[in-house]
Amino acid sequence: MSKGPSSSSTNTPVESSTPAAALSDAELDRLLNREASAIQRELEVDRILNAFKLNPYDILDLGPSATPEDIKRKYRQLSLFIHPDKCPHERAPEAFDVLKKAEGELGDTAKREDLDAAINQARSVLLKGLSLPTSTPDDHPSLRGLTPPFKAQVRQKSKELLIEEEVRRRRAIKMNLANEGFEARKKEEEVAAKKRKAEDEARWEDTREQRVDSWRSFANTSKKKKKQKAAVLG
Repeated sequence: MSKGPSSSSTNTPVESSTPAAALSDAELDRLLNREASAIQRELEVDRILNAFKLNPYDILDLGPSATPEDIKRKYRQLSLFIHPDKCPHERAPEAFDVLKKAEGELGDTAKREDLDAAINQARSVLLKGLSLPTSTPDDHPSLRGLTPPFKAQVRQKSKELLIEEEVRRRRAIKMNLANEGFEARKKEEEVAAKKRKAEDEARWEDTREQRVDSWRSFANTSKKKKKQKAAVLG
């Protein structure tokens, strides 16, 4: 007689459809914001490293009209934003140093004046090329609709002039070093000549007795020969 199915049901585990750990909307927003912030920090590091190194305004993303307070404020913002302790970019320390140098150069009155002079020169050259007075403001109707924009042209022309100035500066340094090397070699040769002269004089003095003895020996020999010759003739 076959046994029917057991009335006792077997307990089988049932998987829950509820996630083990669900993120709330606020937590998800915070996570996405952190990721976006990390990406922005890395992009800012790349921008600083790719900026034109001879123009601190470009590095700090400021214009020539920035006040000292503007420069300090912007430097503080960027230095905190890309600080190596907060930014995962492997070149963040390098960008941080570049940023610090740019802030220092704009804080140096003489260096900033030289930079502003180059930018003003670039602006004047471009305005003259457009047959406009050098006092023409940037918002003048004649400067609107230019391709590339006038400010971009000023930036590019400034870059060219700054590169030319840097090339001249390096050539001058190289020439000065060459001149200094020539003067150093000349002094070394003079010192060596004096040393040789002193050594020659010392040797001459050291051999004085020897020369005197040689001369005496030669004189005595000559006298003997003369006496012998006189005796033969007599």
